[in-house]
This record gives sequence, structure tokens and C-alpha cells, in this order.
Amino acid sequence: MDFYAGLDVSLEATNICVVGGDGKLVREATLDTDPDAIKELPAEWGIHLKRISLEALSFGAWLFTAPAEKGLPMIYIEKRHAKAAMNAMLNKSASTDEKDIAQMMRTGWFRTVHVKSESAQMLRALLVGRKALLGKVLDMENMIRGLLRPFDLKIGEISVGRFEARVRDLLAGKKELEAIVGPLLDARNAMRLQLAKLHRLALAAARSDSAVRRMMTVPGVGALVALTFRATVDDPARFRKSTNVGAHFGLTPRRYQSGQTDRIGRISKCGDELTRAMLYEAAIAILTRIPKNFKLRLWGLRLARKKGLKRAATAVARALAVLLHKIWIDGTTFRFGAGGKRGRVAAAL
Repeated sequence: MDFYAGLDVSLEATNICVVGGDGKLVREATLDTDPDAIKELPAEWGIHLKRISLEALSFGAWLFTAPAEKGLPMIYIEKRHAKAAMNAMLNKSASTDEKDIAQMMRTGWFRTVHVKSESAQMLRALLVGRKALLGKVLDMENMIRGLLRPFDLKIGEISVGRFEARVRDLLAGKKELEAIVGPLLDARNAMRLQLAKLHRLALAAARSDSAVRRMMTVPGVGALVALTFRATVDDPARFRKSTNVGAHFGLTPRRYQSGQTDRIGRISKCGDELTRAMLYEAAIAILTRIPKNFKLRLWGLRLARKKGLKRAATAVARALAVLLHKIWIDGTTFRFGAGGKRGRVAAAL
């Protein structure tokens, strides 16, 4: 008989449930959240597991990889799909999650998720850390502006490099206020220094990756956009068609069709939020800041006149995801005025 296992994972402990091919409960246990504990279970229990599953979560790849490398049939399932399946159960509680996941493995009603490589996870950590630190720096600068404003001290629009000098000039002769704002400036400078280090690491990663360099030949696509796309997709071969990439990042409209009803809504916004935001920013740059015309830009501008800038930028972002994936797969670069596949990307969408 085939056996199926479901894992309900938390930071400290993991509940495991095993069911047989007939759906009957075979065994339950609670173990430490550790890959070594999971990969030894089948041998300890003397059973052959056909599928072992856990939901996608922040540290799931770490828990997934070691047992999979040992040959265990690990399945990484899509969290939203699993939640919908669990909500259909008559009785739902935290203590039954592993049972529900085990039954999903038995029935085959699940959707797998790609487990990113270690290099993609490392690149993702760099990009997320850089973005978080940038946010903190901007928060600190805005807070300093807010502290000075009640004293009628306005910093105004100023470059990053001149920010500290401008604040010091405004604080001249105001010792009490300088004693308050001075440490904040020092903290801001320290964060700016560390942000610069992370930014240099990101640029070095872009220079060392040939696929990223090719993506950067597309107007509006810089190192950060290309790196984010690279880290999120990880393996371009997992998409059979380039046109599926836009839907993966939630850039295609929702659709409800039943009988004579056929409604098309807003974009789904599923998938990775950071990549979606980066593609959107690149699309805005293509429509508003790139001076040279090319087919994708002209198509987006025509759409902007009909639908508005935001909708046009969303459509261009979707087309841009398709274009970047094609460049990655084909090993080519962007060329202004090129025909063939590159010229037809926008029109096809």
C-alpha cells in the first residue's frame, strides 16, 4: 500500500500525519523542525512514503532540500491553493492541518511550488536587505525633516550627498536642537554607508551574471530590476511559454466566467510583490523617461491615451516580463527596431 505524509510546520515543532491509500490514518507524530528529523522518519517507521508535503513558507526551502536530496519524495505545495482546499473541509483547526495536507497528497489535489536554488535565495536576501535598509534611511531623513519643520527650518529638495551639510547649516547656533538631531544624522550616515555596501554587492552580482547583463539591454531595465527578475524566476525553463510569466507575477486580469456571465476584473496581484513592483517601475520609466522610441514604448503610449497611464504601465510591465524571459531563454539582447519575436512581444499581448 502507498502511504502519504503531510507536515504542519512551525518554528519550533512540526506535526506529521501519515495516511494510507485508503485514506485511513496510519500514524501521527510531533518532531523538531529540523531536516534531519524528517529525513530519518521513513526508515524509523518502516514504511514507504509516496509523497511527503509541506506548505510553502519562509524557511520551507531549508526544510525541503535535505530530505529531497536524500531521495525522499518531497512536495512543496502552493499555500493559497492549500488554504482553499482546507477551507472546504467540514472541520478546520490548527491540529488538523497535517491531516488535510496528507489527504491532499493522497487525492493528488495540490499545486506544486518551485523551490529556489541557494544562489537565487542568496540574491533575494541581498535585494530584500537592500530595499529594507533603503526604506529605513528614507524614514530617518523624513523624520529629520519633520523635526526641523516646527522651528521653521526647511531642508528643501537636495541631493543625498549634501543632505547632512544642509542640516548642519540649519542647526548652526541652535545647540539644544543640534544635540537632538546630531545623533540622528550620525545614524543616518551609518545606514547610508551600509546601504552603499549592499548596493555595490548588487552591482557586482549584475556584472557577473550574463543573463542579467542581457536583460539590462532593454531600455528602462536597470541592474536592480534585472536582478530581482533573475532571483524570482530562478530557472527560466520552468515556464513552458514566456507569456505565462506575466500571470505568474499577478499582472494579468482576474476573470470570472460561468454560463452567460463573463467578467474581467483587476489584475490578480498574485505572485511576488517585489518583482511586480520592479517591473511596474521599469514600465513607468519606459513610458515617461526613455526618449528613444521602440515598439514596446509606442504600444504602451497608444494604450495610455486610451486607458490611462496606470493601466498602460501595468500592460507594459506584463509585456516586459515576457520580453525578459525570452531574452533569458534565447540568449539574445534587445535591439532597437528589431523585428521578429522582439518586435511582436507587445502586439501579442
